[in-house]
Amino acid sequence: MSGIEIPVVALVGRPNVGKSALFNRIVGRNAAIVSDEAGTTRDRHFARADWAGHNFWLVDTGGIVEDPNLPMDVEIRRQVGLAIAESDVLLFVVDAIAGLNPTDAHIAETLRTSGKPWLLVANKVDKPQSTDYFEFFNLGAVDPLPVSAVNGHSSGDLLDALTERFPAAEAPDDESLAIAVIGRPNVGKSSIVNRLLGEERLVVSAIAGTTRDAIDTPMRYHNRTFVFIDTAGLRRQSRVEDGIEFYSALRSRRAIERSDICVLVIDATEGEIHAQDLKVAHLAWEAGRGLIVVVNKWDLAQKDDKAAAKFEKDAGEKAPFLKFVPFVFTSATTGQRVSRILDLVLQVEQERLKRVPTHEVNDRLQELLARRQPPQAAGREIKLNYATQVEVAPPTIAVFGNAPDLVQEHYVRYLHNGFRESWGFTGNPLRVLMRRKAS
Repeated sequence: MSGIEIPVVALVGRPNVGKSALFNRIVGRNAAIVSDEAGTTRDRHFARADWAGHNFWLVDTGGIVEDPNLPMDVEIRRQVGLAIAESDVLLFVVDAIAGLNPTDAHIAETLRTSGKPWLLVANKVDKPQSTDYFEFFNLGAVDPLPVSAVNGHSSGDLLDALTERFPAAEAPDDESLAIAVIGRPNVGKSSIVNRLLGEERLVVSAIAGTTRDAIDTPMRYHNRTFVFIDTAGLRRQSRVEDGIEFYSALRSRRAIERSDICVLVIDATEGEIHAQDLKVAHLAWEAGRGLIVVVNKWDLAQKDDKAAAKFEKDAGEKAPFLKFVPFVFTSATTGQRVSRILDLVLQVEQERLKRVPTHEVNDRLQELLARRQPPQAAGREIKLNYATQVEVAPPTIAVFGNAPDLVQEHYVRYLHNGFRESWGFTGNPLRVLMRRKAS
């Protein structure tokens, strides 16, 4: 099983209390912020952050807005409830200058009964001697921590207090195979998983996640333990509501990080692979995970006997790496070819752990060099001397030569494709590293 789960920290609070400024203070102003599409989620974003060796996801949930058509406490419970369900620790941000607001009291009450750890952050305390924030002791909850997102005052103390509340990291089970079922909402991910688990009688009881509402579901297949990551999250995605796309994007990234193999489910009735599908597939591939594409609802798609081959070909033209990925065309409703997914998972894992003897890698390199030499660069002759596989999961081949920096990208692709011709590594990224030969 792959990586340890990284905790999620959610910033909650009313609009204009400085959540975005605090987000930028913690993450760093130039951090690449992952934003969802414009619209319902325009003011929500998330990014990776770290403090004193602790990595975490930081989520800016957007301001909690009162809906005039709903009782205030109902709307607050709904919006804060979504953040609570998806996070491990919450930072409740209040405005020390504006003072205590009735909405703050409602939010504090919701957090108090959530069972999740949380901190009360009094923002805009720009001077250490300020006592503006004392009013927030009246909430009768946790003690407020005074900070200034603008000048950074006490932000280190806040982060120390935050990381102390992270759940203890559990070491992954090396024997089990972690499978992340990923894809856009409503493409049939939970139906696929339910069908897979229902087909097998040796399903172990679901394990509740200790830190959030995730449930990982194990099953046995051909004497192997598969663990489907965050099956609760898959089921939750089927309830389309404000914010669900935002949280599903974050959940996908967490699932990819924890997985060995990703199963990307897409909707056959759309006729082609969607841009958002390609984005998720690329995330999994770049993370070095195994990948299988499941084209679901195939029973409902308009097709002829060449439709499957055309679908694969079109996908490979849009994203060339998909030419190396197995596709399976299924129907979760009828069960058509669903069990094939489990066999593909085992095949992709086998390819993921394949190790090629060094003499074979070298022989193949010499064949490729004999067919096409690397182009010279700036009048310098480039020599590639030998190659060896240095890593599995994902497979990685290092090629040693006199000027690795001068080998052009198209030639590295030529070597990559040549190595693939020989050994496949189906369903897995193959990394080719250019290294300087020791003199």
